[in-house]
Amino acid sequence: MKWTQYSLKTTTQATDMISYTLGELGVEGIEVEDHIPLTEDEKKQMFVDILPETAPDDGTAVIRFYRDPEENISEFMTLVNDALDELRSFMDIGEAKLEISETADKDWMNNWKEFFHTFRVSDKLIIKPTWEDKVDLDDYKDSDIVINIDPGAAFGTGSHETTRLCTLALEKYIKEGDDVLDVGCGSGILSIVSVKYGAKYAVGIDIDEHAIPSTIDNRDINGVTNDQFKIMCGNIIDDTAIQEEIGFEKYDIAVANILAAVIIPLSGEIGQHIKPGGLFISSGIINTAAEDVKKSIISNGFTIIDTSTLGDWYCFVARKN
Repeated sequence: MKWTQYSLKTTTQATDMISYTLGELGVEGIEVEDHIPLTEDEKKQMFVDILPETAPDDGTAVIRFYRDPEENISEFMTLVNDALDELRSFMDIGEAKLEISETADKDWMNNWKEFFHTFRVSDKLIIKPTWEDKVDLDDYKDSDIVINIDPGAAFGTGSHETTRLCTLALEKYIKEGDDVLDVGCGSGILSIVSVKYGAKYAVGIDIDEHAIPSTIDNRDINGVTNDQFKIMCGNIIDDTAIQEEIGFEKYDIAVANILAAVIIPLSGEIGQHIKPGGLFISSGIINTAAEDVKKSIISNGFTIIDTSTLGDWYCFVARKN
């Protein structure tokens, strides 16, 4: 079935009022495209681990919605334009010119993929969604590590800054042949990156069983074998069976891109899984919680050897004493 697409350009401040007005006229499934930076709470609810950079906010937005093409378009446009004229009388709604076009069938669950494109994470690392045929970046080099990702419905909750911090720390500290433990692996991206950076073996664990299928898919897409990357579901903090399966004093590096409230209790457990002198890389730490996390890591037998920040987020690299 084809649909009639309606779109109008407005101001960011007017989007809520226009959306409400369209809802009163029976419109459902409104899309708003703007450049307002995400709040930290919104980032945590996203389904992607690394959020691509967006254009600066210019105060404008585009509202789109879709209707059955068999309805009376002229009559509907009159209703909408009359409502927009009423709004225009007491607030700035920008040009708010209603435009229509015909669009083909939409897979509404995957429509967001139009806005997720290949992007660079570090000087060595590029993230590419699987639906793009090639890396279309001006600064692409043959030596770049390209991670192919197909985000699923349980892709993880990491934000752009924290995952970048972890990948940069792994890039700096990982050694050929290392064993890596990825706690709260989500999509498995940090485990995959670890193997691509030279790790011999990675174990990824997540408490969310819905994350596991996406993790397996991403592992396979990137040519990482089950012998290189094992995936587990469970809670390392309080499940003794999981702790034993993971193994003790086994890993050269443990990495956790979670949240401060989880890293604090995790720091009391993670040490027994890391080799003496091994590293614990942690991020997902908002600046207001950084000091508490730092104290917890130190009090549990680690020495902080590196601290990095991006935006409001911290990453600690700690060595097991």
